[in-house]
Amino acid sequence: MPRPVLPRARSALCLAALTALLPLAAAAQALPPEVEAALARAKVPREAVTLLVADADGVRPPRLAWRTQVPVNPASIMKLVTTYAGLDLLGPAYTWNTPVYIDGPIRNGVLEGNLYIRGQGDPKLVIERLWLLMRRVQGLGIQSIAGDIVLDRSAFDTPETDPSAFDGEGLRPYNAAPDALLVNFKSVVMSFQPNRANSTAQVSFDPPLLGVAMQSTLPLSAGECGDWRTTIGAEVADPARIGFTGSYPAACGEKSWAVAYADPGRYAARAIGGLWTEMGHPLKGQVRDGRVPPELKPVFELSSPPLAEVIRDINKYSNNVMAQQLFLTLGLQQKKRGSLEASRSAIRQWWNDRIGTGEGQPVFDNGSGLSRDERISAAALAKMLQVAWRSPVMPELMSSLPASGVDGTLRRRALRSGGAAHLKTGTLRDAAGVAGYVHGASGRRYVLVAIANHGNAAAARPAFDALVDWATQDN
Repeated sequence: MPRPVLPRARSALCLAALTALLPLAAAAQALPPEVEAALARAKVPREAVTLLVADADGVRPPRLAWRTQVPVNPASIMKLVTTYAGLDLLGPAYTWNTPVYIDGPIRNGVLEGNLYIRGQGDPKLVIERLWLLMRRVQGLGIQSIAGDIVLDRSAFDTPETDPSAFDGEGLRPYNAAPDALLVNFKSVVMSFQPNRANSTAQVSFDPPLLGVAMQSTLPLSAGECGDWRTTIGAEVADPARIGFTGSYPAACGEKSWAVAYADPGRYAARAIGGLWTEMGHPLKGQVRDGRVPPELKPVFELSSPPLAEVIRDINKYSNNVMAQQLFLTLGLQQKKRGSLEASRSAIRQWWNDRIGTGEGQPVFDNGSGLSRDERISAAALAKMLQVAWRSPVMPELMSSLPASGVDGTLRRRALRSGGAAHLKTGTLRDAAGVAGYVHGASGRRYVLVAIANHGNAAAARPAFDALVDWATQDN
């Protein structure tokens, strides 16, 4: 059988990487005893996991390779692909701009026309940055708007979805859907401050939502803090009202709780309208969706933080909607359409060009891992991590990953060996794992992939931690 001819641009190092990730010819490889024991305690069979520990440079055979060619659901580990593709295609300094337009004159502090805000996918238009945008509107001399505030959300072409469809938890912020004008992750932060003098807890809401009644106090109660979120009896399912039927334990002190707004399609309009009026400015018209007239030019643009900073939030805290914003941006920038289909096509083309066109191609869905359909093999993911290791954007990618025992989703998962690792975590109902880079005691660096697809997948975390510990001990 003739040997395939690799393109000339691929170096011998790339060929070595390909060879290093081939499945071992031997029969079932023995797993490290501590990993085997942890899997047994978790009641997760070894046939339900895929494990790989390989040289980051790709020049040596893998130290461990188990079921590496099997496509699995990676859960949030898929964010590694989205963020590396983003860094590689857009560059670490890429920013999203949100342009603002007016279509009338400003006289005596009154805009005699409409104010337009065009969303272009900014993943981090949080309340603080929305406030800055409004302050810049004020800086134009606008104290009142005679017309409407018009929100142009047309940059993304995505279908409306039910936030509860994935797991029945539609009021949890992690289920927020992407939006060209994504404001504050479509969530409201409720802050509770006990006032013992009058036996009430003061409640504040960020952002204030235009047209939504918000209960500002609730009674204090005695006893331990405990499950205070249940105790307060929050009622957040009505788009016109946020209230409480219970009490707030005084022992809790100050607490905050972020919840997704019950009507996500109207969230941006209510948040922008609420913030504008809270800043003391009248609005004679309404806040509505619409398109920016093609003849208008922006009066200013609000720029996002750079991509290198954005991916830290995506990976360290596993932010689903920010990952989906980046995924859709890749379609918008590479294919001129901000749709899931365009984004899947763009990232598939990038994968083929950058990682390879061999068997075991990943299945891309929304780029966040909040999906039952996304698939990737340990071998393919490890190969991507090896390519990324040799990439100019490797420092930005690695620094975006949670550091074991230090921050992000690994803050409470320190290694027993005292070693160091930068790993992306992933968890769904029946999928869990880690993947990234491990720093060996010898000074070598390894890529590590460990994923379980099983009903007890979450219970396999101690086995993954044991594998990371084992990988660090390479003297």
